[in-house]
Amino acid sequence: MTLQRTELAPLSEYAIETHGLTKKFGSFTAVDHIDLAVQKGEIYGFLGPNGAGKSTTIRMLCTLLKPSSGTATVAGFNIDSDANEVRKRIGLVSEKLIMYTRLTAEQNLIFFGKLYGIDKAELKLKIEELLDMMKLTPFKDRSVGGFSSGMRQRMNVIRALIHDPEIIFLDEPTTALDPQSTKFVRDIILDLKKGGHTIILTTHIMEEADELSDRIAIIDHGKIMDTGTVAGLKNKYGTESMLEVFLTVTGRELRDAASDRVSMKAVGRM
Repeated sequence: MTLQRTELAPLSEYAIETHGLTKKFGSFTAVDHIDLAVQKGEIYGFLGPNGAGKSTTIRMLCTLLKPSSGTATVAGFNIDSDANEVRKRIGLVSEKLIMYTRLTAEQNLIFFGKLYGIDKAELKLKIEELLDMMKLTPFKDRSVGGFSSGMRQRMNVIRALIHDPEIIFLDEPTTALDPQSTKFVRDIILDLKKGGHTIILTTHIMEEADELSDRIAIIDHGKIMDTGTVAGLKNKYGTESMLEVFLTVTGRELRDAASDRVSMKAVGRM
């Protein structure tokens, strides 16, 4: 399922490259002049505590947010001036179901495939192949609203792969999954790497980052705190545990936050 680079795509040494990438919301700087260089075909762990700037960075790289300053290229294209070209070459897997719950699995995939302009005959074959790969063929005519959390996440993976992207963003892909589903999704991630895909993985599960990542960047307070191979980071901080590396870099204090604002929906459920 590896996407072939088109002749229009500029040649680049990296799948993703950023220089001084920054995002501000008013006076608050969410991402602060970060430099990243993600090599083609690697699994790049992008780690950080809640509120560290991970999601904002991912949203910029996926062209969902415009940067305040700095530059970034994804698959050789500028995320600002070539946003449409970037979108053709990326897939995003979130922990939330990005599907129409009343539609069947097959109906959802037909809808998303058409959005990418995939030929009808080709799309049919892709859907069959991907449903089979994700062990979901017996459920293709079932409404996804009734799927378990593991099945929903596998559907998210199919949706992200339907157009053969070069680069896949995995945003906490195994959160709340049972051990069997977690193992299945992790094996799929490794298979995607073998197929030549570049993968950006965000996760709070340090075991997962350790098992899957070729290299890791740790972000906190909007800044890149450290980056390197898994083995290199463990050696640098004198530990065999990625959890210890993470806690040493980002600190051990709790990151609690609360607001005085209460939504009316929440009040109504009390």
